[in-house]
Amino acid sequence: MFVSIAMPESTPFFQVALNLPHAGRVARRILLLISDLPRTKHVSFDGVVAAATKLEGMLVPYLELEDNPPALIAARVRQEAATLGRKLVDEIETAGVGHDRLGQCVRNLFECLELGREGAAISLRAGEDPKSFQRPF
Repeated sequence: MFVSIAMPESTPFFQVALNLPHAGRVARRILLLISDLPRTKHVSFDGVVAAATKLEGMLVPYLELEDNPPALIAARVRQEAATLGRKLVDEIETAGVGHDRLGQCVRNLFECLELGREGAAISLRAGEDPKSFQRPF
């Protein structure tokens, strides 16, 4: 069973075909953005870094592929990546370190997992500006 966040049918989103190689590139971007966050002694980044590292590590094997792996593997990886992406957003929200570019990358990640509607919602929790020109309209 695949769980997705419910959103109103009228919510605009980008519907993109499953693309695990690009999802891996986006996960790497997310990890780089997180590593660039200014560190303060009042905020713990451990959960954010751990979640981003796990997500990127899971998708690394697909970075250099021309296409997705076989369907059964791709479906499993898609589900695991979405679960890790949700955990990452929980950690970003808890730490209060979300920002527009990070939220855009989260949306892109979910779009690459064929979960554009969920990505349009969850990216806001990761800091994407709802008025961003990058968002679907």
